[in-house]
Order: sequence, then structure tokens, then C-alpha cells
Amino acid sequence: MLISISLFRDYRRSLKEVSDHIVKGFVFAFKVMGLVIPIAGFFFMGSGEFSASILGVNDPDHAPAFLFDLVESSQHAIPDNAFITGFGILILGMISGLDGSGFSGLPLIGSLSDAFATSAGVDPATLAAIGQIGAIWVGGGTLVAWSPIIAIAGVAKISVLDLVRKSFIPVIIDLTITTIFGLLFL
Repeated sequence: MLISISLFRDYRRSLKEVSDHIVKGFVFAFKVMGLVIPIAGFFFMGSGEFSASILGVNDPDHAPAFLFDLVESSQHAIPDNAFITGFGILILGMISGLDGSGFSGLPLIGSLSDAFATSAGVDPATLAAIGQIGAIWVGGGTLVAWSPIIAIAGVAKISVLDLVRKSFIPVIIDLTITTIFGLLFL
């Protein structure tokens, strides 16, 4: 499509325009997604299932789950309070959503929810749902400027960063209310 549009605009300069657009697209992608790669790598290495395939370990039960092991080793310092645990899982879900998709951290959030549920006395499904809501709301289109919010801002003809700034407080309030409701009534 890029080539055909360039041909119709100015067929003499079409190859130069196409290559310029491709280079600009790659530069933009690396600038935006350069932050996502280390965050996603951290979360993928945090789960034993993912780290086994990344590190080439044949037995997933013996693969290191770096983040899960870190949480397990510091669990004695974390109070056995349902609200602290719920908001901790929410924050971890929100951090995992920073990659822009909102879905990559869900296996990790589910396993951490299962680990914390018994000590906090909360249903693991409730904790997992709280973490998933945080991940999807942040990464799936409300608070990350490289997520689907770009399309929304384009349709609305406003700046992506302005939309993210204006969405921040309502989204945080909604996530807080949802977490409290989930912990009290589910």
C-alpha cells in the first residue's frame, strides 16, 4: 500500500519515499518498543514455565522462576493482610501491563495470586482477577501511550499523552474501587 501510494504521488521519487518511510517506521518502533523488551523479558523470566523455554531447560519444574522465587523468599516480610495482598497484586498487574498488550503478564499474575492466596486468606481467583484487571486496563488501552490508546487518540484527534494524562486519575480510582469491592464481596 505504501509503495502504491508513493507511486501515484510521485513515481520518480517513490523508491526514496518508501525507503524513508520504512526507516522512520523502524526508528519509531525501536524508540517506543525499546522500553517494552526489558519489562517483558523480566516478567517472562519470572515464570518457571517461560524461563524453561527461554533458557532451554528440558524440565520446567527445575527451571528458575526468578520473580516467583524472589516473592517466595520475601514472603515472610509481607503481612498476611487481604487488602495489602490485593493491592500488591493489582500493582504487579499494572506493572506487567506496561508492555502495552495487557496480556503478557497474566500467567505470572495467576501464579503469584495462587502463591499469596493461602497466606492472605483470599480466593486465588479473586486475586488473579484483580491482577488481570490492572494489567489489562493499564496495558490494554488506558494508561500506556503505545497501546491501543493511539488509535483512540487518532480518532478523537487529540494528543495521546493528553489522553493518558486525563485518564490516569479516573482509571486509578476505578481500579481502587474494583479491588476493594472484589476483596470485600467476592
